[in-house]
Amino acid sequence: MSWEADDVTLVNIEWLKPHEEIKIKNRDKLLDMTKRWGGFTKPLLVDSQTGSILDGHHRYSVALSLELKRVPVILIDYLEDDEITVDVWPGCGLQSISKQDVINMCLSEELYPPKTSKHTIANHMPPIHVLLDDLSRSE
Repeated sequence: MSWEADDVTLVNIEWLKPHEEIKIKNRDKLLDMTKRWGGFTKPLLVDSQTGSILDGHHRYSVALSLELKRVPVILIDYLEDDEITVDVWPGCGLQSISKQDVINMCLSEELYPPKTSKHTIANHMPPIHVLLDDLSRSE
């Protein structure tokens, strides 16, 4: 099964929870491109139970920088979905990481360093184009 644009929903940015830090330089490049495109072209991948961001921390940071109210996401049941796995990036300082570790970090006040968790997604993320104007409104 693969995701389609119809699987993308807009959620309140305040509900989302990151689990790792970002690289500011990468965020700034993405911020510039997002402004040029006038919107988001790829959704975030988010746990439907907790609001934990699994993929899209830089896009989330862009949304915060632009003071957006909502962001486009694909919601999944992270702990139950076998089509997404998590491992660690080489050299991140951890030997292993579990899905529960990621959720626990999201629910804490802490963040992993950038490039700690490496999610492998069986499905591709659909191309989208959600206008910044639509994301700046609450509903």
